[in-house]
Amino acid sequence: MRVIVRSVLFNLLFYLNLVVLLVAALPTLVLPRSGIAWVVRLWARSNHWLLRSVCGITFELRGRDKIPRGALLVASKHQSAWETFALFPLFADPAFILKRELMWVPLFGWFAKKARMIPVDRGARSQALAAIAARAKIELARDRQIVIFPEGTRRTPGAAPSYKFGVVHLYAESRVPCLPVALNSGLFWPRRTFLRNSGTIVVEFLEPIAPGLDRQVFAERLQQSIETATARLVEEGKRQLAASALTRRY
Repeated sequence: MRVIVRSVLFNLLFYLNLVVLLVAALPTLVLPRSGIAWVVRLWARSNHWLLRSVCGITFELRGRDKIPRGALLVASKHQSAWETFALFPLFADPAFILKRELMWVPLFGWFAKKARMIPVDRGARSQALAAIAARAKIELARDRQIVIFPEGTRRTPGAAPSYKFGVVHLYAESRVPCLPVALNSGLFWPRRTFLRNSGTIVVEFLEPIAPGLDRQVFAERLQQSIETATARLVEEGKRQLAASALTRRY
C-alpha cells in the first residue's frame, strides 16, 4: 500500500512539475538555445529530487570517465522514461533522436525544436535514415552528442533485444566514436505502470567503439556490449529489490 501511495504522489508531482517548468520557460524560446538546456537540466535535477524524496529512488553512475569529449554518438539501453531526462545533464550538449510525434505536442514540441532535437518519422524507413544522418552531421559539426536508443522504444528488463538498423547507419555515416550505455532503470521505473520501486538505478558507460568498423562488426559489438552489461545490472538490481522486500517483511 505504501508503494502505491508514494507512486501516485510522485506521478502527480512529476507531471505538475513538468507543466510548471514548461510554462515558466516560455521566455527562453526567444533566447539562445543555452536557455533551453538550462531548463532541461533543472527539470532533471527536480525529477531526481522528487524520486529520492517521494519514492526513495536514487541513481549511481559508473564509468563516467569513459565519455569522450566533443562530437559523439551515444547508444543507450532504453527501459523507462527515466533516461529521457536523466542522461541529458551528463553530456555537454546532447541532441536526442526522438519520434516525430513528440514535436507536435504543445509546449514540449516547441522546446524540443528550439533545443534542436532530431525527430524521426518511423514510418518513412530509408528516407527517415537519410534525414536523421543529415541532421546528425550538422549537429556533430557543432561538437554535440547525438543520443539514440538503438531499439527505438522502451524494453522491459530481461526482454529479448530488438536493435534497429538506424544506429548502425548513423554510426557509419557520422564517423565519430560510439559510447554504449547500459542501465537497469526499468526495475525501478517500470513501463506501462504507475508504480515506482525504491532502490538505486545504475547507469554504466562502457568502452567507446572507435569509428570506421564494418557495419556488421559494429552492430554485433554494440549489442553484445550493451546487453551483457545490462543483464549484469538487471541481476544486481533484482537482488537489491529482493533484499528490500525481505527487509520490509521482517
